[in-house]
Amino acid sequence: MGMRIIRSQQQFSDVESGGVLTIGNFDGVHAGHQEILKAARQMAVQWETSLILMTFEPHPVAILHPEKAPKVLTGLEWKLHLLSQFADVGVVLADSKALLDLTAERFADRFLMQTIRPSVIVEGEDFKFGADRGGSIETLKGLGSRMGFEVKVIPSKHIKLPTGQVLRVSSTMIRYMLQAGQVADAALALGRPFRLYGKVVPGRGKGRQIGFPTLNMERPDQVLPAEGVYAGWVQRADSCQGLFSEKDRLPAVFSLGQARTFGDDHPLLIEAHVLSGPVGDGAGQWMAIDFVEHLRPQHKFSTVEDLVGQIARDCQHAKAVLGQVDRPL
Repeated sequence: MGMRIIRSQQQFSDVESGGVLTIGNFDGVHAGHQEILKAARQMAVQWETSLILMTFEPHPVAILHPEKAPKVLTGLEWKLHLLSQFADVGVVLADSKALLDLTAERFADRFLMQTIRPSVIVEGEDFKFGADRGGSIETLKGLGSRMGFEVKVIPSKHIKLPTGQVLRVSSTMIRYMLQAGQVADAALALGRPFRLYGKVVPGRGKGRQIGFPTLNMERPDQVLPAEGVYAGWVQRADSCQGLFSEKDRLPAVFSLGQARTFGDDHPLLIEAHVLSGPVGDGAGQWMAIDFVEHLRPQHKFSTVEDLVGQIARDCQHAKAVLGQVDRPL
């Protein structure tokens, strides 16, 4: 499904009135978001109208409290690609202090009733909007009864971890999981493996010297999983957008860390050793890495030989892990 992107209020007049609307930041487009989007899609099909999705860039906290702004799970390009599987129209509002200072009622009047004029708005039960997040789902229902739109509330999504623990899915929870290295749990909450993506950059050549050449990624402006060694899938393309359509994924071992075996002054590196054979240095390309399972924490080895032996064991472990899972779609 192709999703038409609208980035200015001047284009709002092109949006069909009476559609189904859902509003949110949608960071991660996780399993909870997907429940809302599927319900909204179903209503749009049933009513033979458009599904309109409204999101914000950057994250509101980045405007109000830049020092507290969380790193995102999904950059805007990847987020819009994931959302395009559900919606007909994507409205990207440029967040600003003026926008965030609007009361819930003024936001509804200015951005909903004067422009989109939806027949129904579909949201999760914890939906907040307006200045200081003062508007709740009950506020929205009250506005709907006065302004002429229906409100459909979708219950929160819960997942059961292998430990038996049941958790409510949220972007904040997924960030905590990743920062603890719990990428398999994060994949359950996301409904797919967590993905980092960015440009391929030249490496130090150390991996090639010891028999394990790597593709190296520039540090993305996303949440990073904890330093460690992981199993997962690598994808390459000639552009950022190409990553979203390219289907050729390769099994790999990832290392996030500072390569302390070779000294203590290295910056954090994101490296991927492809298990299916040499792939070149990837110069000029983009790469994406999908995290399937945490294999071990980082460790400073006494000798290069010890490091080589551990990497060989990591590769065997990763092959076993990846042989038991389907490739991500």
